[in-house]
Amino acid sequence: MKALNNKLTVGGIFCDLEKSFDSINHEMLLSECEFYGFRGKTNALLWSYFSDRYQRVLINNSSSNTITFSEWGEIKHGAPHGLTLGPLFFLHYINDLLNIIADLSKLVLFAVDTSIIIANPSPSKFKEGINSIIDNINDWFKVNKLLLKFDKTYSLQFMTKIIHEINIITFMHHMRSNCYSGSTWVKFKMQYDIW
Repeated sequence: MKALNNKLTVGGIFCDLEKSFDSINHEMLLSECEFYGFRGKTNALLWSYFSDRYQRVLINNSSSNTITFSEWGEIKHGAPHGLTLGPLFFLHYINDLLNIIADLSKLVLFAVDTSIIIANPSPSKFKEGINSIIDNINDWFKVNKLLLKFDKTYSLQFMTKIIHEINIITFMHHMRSNCYSGSTWVKFKMQYDIW
């Protein structure tokens, strides 16, 4: 609200990741933990937590009353679901995303929800900034083996009635049409009555 009151052009990017918890690369996460100071016994504990984990699938065929198991497979990706550690490991995994957008925006992280707030006094620089950020975060997610779902990632502009709308969908629309055939673009506009 402060940025809107100061007559800045304000908007947000609301990201949705494909299987975010399941995509965390264990080696990358543990290397990042070591980089940030998890050493010695703490590092060894984390390595033992993620190493040598296996899973298999139980297939229950009710029509023939048979139970079949798949082969055991090593788990090389993913954070545990249903535990407090899962979101913490995910947030730690994407922690350095802030480094690529810090000059242009504010990053808001909550579990797997990644939101980016952008404010700029110049409407044209706002549009350039939002498209640049989308490009940068998409590249960052690819390098970190995460996939941004463009059909569920949205950008929008926050505005009062006295501010003119800026067409900010250029880059995202282009990315969606190149990544997901048959997807549709839904544009949101939020207006706040500020008296």
